[in-house]
Amino acid sequence: MRISSYLVKKYLRFDKSQPFITISAFLAFFGVAIGLMVLIVAMAIMNGFDKEFERKLFTMNYPLTIHPNSFKLVSNDDVELLSKKFPELKFSPYISSQVINKRGRKLEGGMLFGVDFKKEKAINSVLKEGIGEAQIGKFDIVVGKQIKDNYYLDDGEKLTIIFTQSDPGGLSLIPKMKRFTYKADFESGLIAYDKLYMYTTIEGLSRILRYKKGTYDGIHVYSDTPFKDIERIKEILPDYLSVVGWWQMNGNFFSALALEKRALFIVLMLIILIASLNIISSLLMTVMNRRKEIALLLSLGVYKDEIKKAFFYLGIIIGGGGMVFGVILGFLSIYLLGSFDLIDLPADVYGSSKLPLELSATDFSMIVVGAAVIVALSAFYPAHKATQVDVLDTLRNE
Repeated sequence: MRISSYLVKKYLRFDKSQPFITISAFLAFFGVAIGLMVLIVAMAIMNGFDKEFERKLFTMNYPLTIHPNSFKLVSNDDVELLSKKFPELKFSPYISSQVINKRGRKLEGGMLFGVDFKKEKAINSVLKEGIGEAQIGKFDIVVGKQIKDNYYLDDGEKLTIIFTQSDPGGLSLIPKMKRFTYKADFESGLIAYDKLYMYTTIEGLSRILRYKKGTYDGIHVYSDTPFKDIERIKEILPDYLSVVGWWQMNGNFFSALALEKRALFIVLMLIILIASLNIISSLLMTVMNRRKEIALLLSLGVYKDEIKKAFFYLGIIIGGGGMVFGVILGFLSIYLLGSFDLIDLPADVYGSSKLPLELSATDFSMIVVGAAVIVALSAFYPAHKATQVDVLDTLRNE
């Protein structure tokens, strides 16, 4: 160990006769550091966007949703049963219908929910914030921010809703229509929901759609642990009802994000791989430049393993030092990007004007382990080559 340590200290010093070896070592050091920093920041941004979209979708899609499997509707008895069995959960029955919004010449599709606003505000923070202290009457409506802007709605103005159901009128069927009074709007940060979702009272919508009193299309459920509670709810639900989680309704979206994240991880890991080539070249040049010393040490009885350890430790110090410096730079970059508005995002596109940064422990562990494996493999080959020096030829010729 003393010989290995001595050689490591000696070979780390600046060699005036071969300055390019030291320069190559510095390039390897900074290459690993910059590659690790970029990978940490990129994974933090990707994970931050994932979590931001997850929080938005969690709110607008609800943790769990119970709906019938057949034409049979959900009843008050089902709501009471669930409330009794799971008092820690929050339930909000709803009626929904695809509709067409009309004001003037403008027509656009939408989704109208009939809800009990007292129960719905308890599980939907976006809707609660949008309504505030406004009192919602029987045929009043709360719309997404994009709908309000598109139809230039002000408080008390009317918005005509055309339903898919039809009423008989003379010799033809006339689509069912109803004018609702605009009362408030909400903004989730995701245009797909802000230009589609609308809410009115469950009494008003059930009357328009001719639902029997106490029957609903489904139940929105709020749970802090939806992955566990979905299994508990399944056990007591009757055969005609089923429950789905928000992650199941948006599976394709999150699968695409996960694939993009893995691809980015692999591509950025190649930066560290390329930087590790400088470690290999630097160590190989050191081996070639120190052949006489290595041959002399071997002839004096130094074990090959000690020579191998010396060059392996040399590579680990260069690459490991770059990793430590890269981690420091990565967390410093995350702090600066998170604390100061260095990057301003369009909120209507990304759902947030601030760059979301959230580095998970799993991602950080994968980055460090991946970089450590690359550095170790880069140090191993030159260390092995150092023990392949032909002692007799080297001492005879050099």
